[in-house]
Amino acid sequence: MPMKPTLRVAFEAELRQAVEAEQGAELPRAWRHLERAHILSQAHAGPHIRVHVLMFTYGWRRGDMREMLGQFARILLAGPGSWLGRAPLGNTGGANVGILTPMRIPEDLQALLES
Repeated sequence: MPMKPTLRVAFEAELRQAVEAEQGAELPRAWRHLERAHILSQAHAGPHIRVHVLMFTYGWRRGDMREMLGQFARILLAGPGSWLGRAPLGNTGGANVGILTPMRIPEDLQALLES
């Protein structure tokens, strides 16, 4: 099922903000926007995989082997997880959290997911 237009707009905005933050050397902010994009993408295989690829490349640019390995596994599992409805809701997607750990969804993102 494709993303609803309002969800797609919010998803793309998070990705744009991640790029802008990284270009401005605001690395924690860039990562936070990738995490938010991940939460918005979980039910949609293509966008979900896309976020994990972007998280992998973020780790690559930082020389963060732990993140790259974690993202490699997530890239392989994201599509099937989305297709089967098994992606853990609210999970922020980084290698610093359990791959199957559900997490609290920020209120603003929850509203987008429910619309």
